[in-house]
Amino acid sequence: MHANGPRLLDRVRDRIRLKHYSIRTEQAYLDWVRRFVVFHGRRHPRELGHAHVEAFLTHLAVEGKVAAATQNQAKSALLFLYKEVLGTELPWLEGVESAKRPARLPVVLTPEEVVAVLRRVDGTRGLILRLLYGTGMRMLEVLRLRVKDVDFQRREFLVRDGKGGRDRVTMLPDSLALMLRAHLARVKALHEDDLRAGFGEVNLPFALARKYPHAAREWAWQYVFPAGNRSVDPRSGAVRRHHADDQSVQRAMRAALRQAGIAKAATPHTLRHSFATHLLESGSDIRTVQELLGHKDVATTMIYTHVLNRGGRGVTSPIDRGAARAALQ
Repeated sequence: MHANGPRLLDRVRDRIRLKHYSIRTEQAYLDWVRRFVVFHGRRHPRELGHAHVEAFLTHLAVEGKVAAATQNQAKSALLFLYKEVLGTELPWLEGVESAKRPARLPVVLTPEEVVAVLRRVDGTRGLILRLLYGTGMRMLEVLRLRVKDVDFQRREFLVRDGKGGRDRVTMLPDSLALMLRAHLARVKALHEDDLRAGFGEVNLPFALARKYPHAAREWAWQYVFPAGNRSVDPRSGAVRRHHADDQSVQRAMRAALRQAGIAKAATPHTLRHSFATHLLESGSDIRTVQELLGHKDVATTMIYTHVLNRGGRGVTSPIDRGAARAALQ
């Protein structure tokens, strides 16, 4: 890379951490900046302009055939680079047209299909999948739950810093309460083992580690779904137990779909879509569903009204009526 490359990436990393972006965003933005510089012959971004950004984004779409969301993430990374790191106001960059996401309806499982999947996944991964369907949370929202965010008495979860940086409350299903209590008992025993071994700290958000220096070892701040092994924090170098990884849950879902013979392109996130659709089917108010999902705009929630189990447009096909139906059977 260009001689200024490593210093540039360090500046990008420092700025991302100053603004408290997630580790996943940090990794993604650093990768896009690196790819952008390499694509243009390792020239420093200060030497590049509108045409170079457009050429890179066009290359991603035409040659790389990336999805619209991926191309837009690359654009966001470059916007961050120029505005936040290089301190350059480039109105043309904001004017670069974002890729249009195709309007697709979400994949939804029927209640019977959901049961068929969940019956085939047990243990911690099974509990996570049940929570996705039972609460409507996103995968990372479940994995990032802290013990203090679970309220058994009020039968609710407090979802902290969800998409868009918003907090919200969702229900804790009665049918999962005992399973969750038993899981937390095992997690607490694991945490106590870590403490006896001289570990037991967990990553705290933002500046809380300085404000509450002992909180990182407290039970209330531990992840509900901790990783199976301790690891080195890539930012601080401390040995901690992070939250569980989502890949094993993804694999468990795929295996359950195969075993159940369900030929749908479903993922764990499909359980969130199914949660919303099934609530609307049962007569729940769309505004309530919007709040449970954490959607900023009810228009986002409205997409689930298009996949309700009422036919293509909620009407009856003429072939299913009267004489036509009798004659053709």
